[in-house]
Order: sequence, then C-alpha cells, then structure tokens
Amino acid sequence: MSNLNILRTYAQKPASLPASIKFKETPKNITIFDIYPKSIFHFLVLPRIQPPKLTAGTLNNLQTLLSGDQACAKEVILGLAEDAKTVKEEIQKEMIQRFGFKWDVWIGFHGAPSMSCVLLKFSTLSTFIHATLVIRNIRHLHLHIISADLCSEKMKNKKHYNSFHPKLGFFLHIDEVTSWFDADHTFFSTKVSRCFPCYRSSPYNTGA
Repeated sequence: MSNLNILRTYAQKPASLPASIKFKETPKNITIFDIYPKSIFHFLVLPRIQPPKLTAGTLNNLQTLLSGDQACAKEVILGLAEDAKTVKEEIQKEMIQRFGFKWDVWIGFHGAPSMSCVLLKFSTLSTFIHATLVIRNIRHLHLHIISADLCSEKMKNKKHYNSFHPKLGFFLHIDEVTSWFDADHTFFSTKVSRCFPCYRSSPYNTGA
C-alpha cells in the first residue's frame, strides 16, 4: 500500500475501517483486503494497537516489536500466524469453489517494502532476540497472506514481483520469523548478515 500510515489508523481505530476493506477481525488482529493486491488473493493482518503493552511505537515494524519484551513479541507473532492460518484455509476453500483446485498461499512479512537493501543483524543474551532491519516507509506491522499465482493488474513491475518472490529474501516467511524465538544462542553469535539482493556478506556481524 502506498500510504502505510492508514494501517496504523485501522489498527488503532477498527471502527474507521470501510466495510469494503475489512475482511474479519479477532480480539488481537484485524484482517483487511490489500488495496493494491498483487495476486488473486491478497490480505493483510494487522495487530491491534492495545496500550499499554502494544503501542503504535511497539508495533511500528518487526524491529520495534522484537526490540521490546520478547514474551509480548512472541505472543503478537504467534497471534498473527494463527489468524493468518485461518484466512489461508478460507482462501483455499474459495479456490476450490471458484477454480476447482487449490494452490499455495504464502504468509510472511516484507523485509523491504521499498526494495532497498536489507541487512539483518542478530544478537542474543539468553532468551533475548534482537533483529535490526534497515527498512523505510513502514508505519505499522502487517503480515501478508498472498496466493502464489502473483497474478494481478497491480503487479506492474519487477520490484513488485521480487518483493514477494519466496526465494529472494525480501519476503520473510512466518515460519522463519517464529523460529527466531527458539534459535540457539550460538546461531546468533555466528550468523553473518547479508545483503539479500546480492547475498554478499555485510560489514556488520552478530558480535558487534
């Protein structure tokens, strides 16, 4: 979406959601239709802003969420994953009804919505996990649920395609993100950050 500030408004004031945009809501999250869908099926799941634990600042992006309380961050991510799984099942039922078969549905975060170079830096102290993502233009954390066809009139250029490609590193699958909470500390002490587009080692390492 071009104006990501609107996502924060929706997460803070669900009543402001137009009926044409809101798909469903739960006590933790709101699922909306992506205004600029890049596939036949494309939804966004937004965690609700619920002070004092879940503020607009905490939910600004993955960096701000993971930099805070880890138990709270894990609860948010798992909550998003749970609601996304339900939406995925509904999507695949509709696929069968409309097309007679079903295909894959990807669930994940954009590491770089602007397609700028992304560097991941991990560090840990016991159960503490901190992820620093060099990103811009994000105003509220949101999880994509998108069918793997990438067939849409809104899919206009290579930037759009690459940002959802499952093997280029710009799209962080939900399973990968949830695995961060269970990673052994040695993983973070040896992991070298890489520039996703070229896969060259970055000047940053986890010991910094």
